[in-house]
Parts: sequence; C-alpha cells; structure tokens
Amino acid sequence: MCIKLLFDQNLSYRLVSRLKDVYPDLQHVAALGLDTASDIDVWKYAKENGYTLVSKDSDFNDICTLYDFPPHIIWLRLGNSRITVAQDVLVKYKDRICVIIQENKTGIIEIAN
Repeated sequence: MCIKLLFDQNLSYRLVSRLKDVYPDLQHVAALGLDTASDIDVWKYAKENGYTLVSKDSDFNDICTLYDFPPHIIWLRLGNSRITVAQDVLVKYKDRICVIIQENKTGIIEIAN
C-alpha cells in the first residue's frame, strides 16, 4: 500500500468499495461523520490522520497553496462525469500518484480529462 485516501463529499461513497482492492486504506468523509464539515476541517482531519485528500473541489487546492502540505491533494478535474471515470483514472495513475506522494516535492496532484 502506498497511500491512504480520503474521498471528499463531492465524490461518490461508492468509490470506496470499488477501489478497495487497489487502495486498501481509503475512507469517505461521510463514513467518518465529516460530510457536513467545512473544507478546512476535512483538510485538518486528513493532515492529522495521514490521508491524501481526493476531491473535485478546487477549494482544497487553495487550502494547500495557503497552508502547504501534507496532506497531499489529488484534484480530479473531471467535470460532471460518471463514477467510473474517477475510478478509472485513480486506477490508471495509481503508481504515478504513489511516486509523487513519496517524493514529497509537490502537494497537489492534478488529474484532468
């Protein structure tokens, strides 16, 4: 396992079960009772618990720019797309995502279609 992922509210909770084999240590904010938490509170939770945040929301990009990293942010710039699109890119780029996070030189990993 290379990283722990925390999915933001704007991503389907169904991604957790769909990606469990690829990323064994992942959670959705709703499962942690953070579904109504502010972005900064979600960011703090991720930081305190060693998660990489996965979101379609540019707000985490802004927070990372202001407060640096960790946590790392995977910013999925996929527009309004099916759950399978997010699933597919997270599987396709898993090795590269892990390398970037382990190198620890950048806080934001942007994936666009």
